[in-house]
Amino acid sequence: MFLGADPVVQGVMTLLAIASVATWTILLVRSIALSVAKRRMRQALAEIRAATSLSAASVAVPRGAAGALLAAAEAEIARSPGLPADGIRERAQAALSRIEAAEAKRAAAQTGVLATIGSTGPFVGLFGTVWGIMHSFIGIAESHTTNLAVVAPGIAEALLATGIGLVAAIPAVVIYNALTRAVASYRALLADAATLVLCHLSRDLDVRAVGAHRPRQASLHVAAE
Repeated sequence: MFLGADPVVQGVMTLLAIASVATWTILLVRSIALSVAKRRMRQALAEIRAATSLSAASVAVPRGAAGALLAAAEAEIARSPGLPADGIRERAQAALSRIEAAEAKRAAAQTGVLATIGSTGPFVGLFGTVWGIMHSFIGIAESHTTNLAVVAPGIAEALLATGIGLVAAIPAVVIYNALTRAVASYRALLADAATLVLCHLSRDLDVRAVGAHRPRQASLHVAAE
């Protein structure tokens, strides 16, 4: 049926077949990538929770998205010696938010292709069907006959384009929804990691403030005596 179809219909079928292959390829690649990323993030969350300070967490988690969050928080502390703790927290939170957004965008890469295939696949197939049926009616006019045997092959070939369009579009929509849920789960883990980093940062700043305040109190006490 493919070989006997009109060249335009053949082109539509080929395009839809390529789209279907792309859909399953994206499923395989993104599923593996998201699975590995979530497993590493869960391990990093456990390490960050077990750490007693921001520097200890950075040593335990030196790489990956969680490592980037920790590095950003430590970099902000290093760039802000002697500055108020509230400002350090605000700037660190802004830096962590940007890292979260970048990681979420990277995790959702190629899912837009699935959305495009899912929304346009049926219409591309329908275009092939309309073109094939139009070509069949032109054949009727040229042959001066209304015999069904003359037009049936062309109509069947045209309808095949619609079928291939549905075959390409339906899995793309299902896979897009599944990957969207997986990305949302990964973003939740990223948010948990950013929250833990901010907790360590805030604790370290409070410890530094208390340590700086105690010697002053001791000196005042000695002066009073």
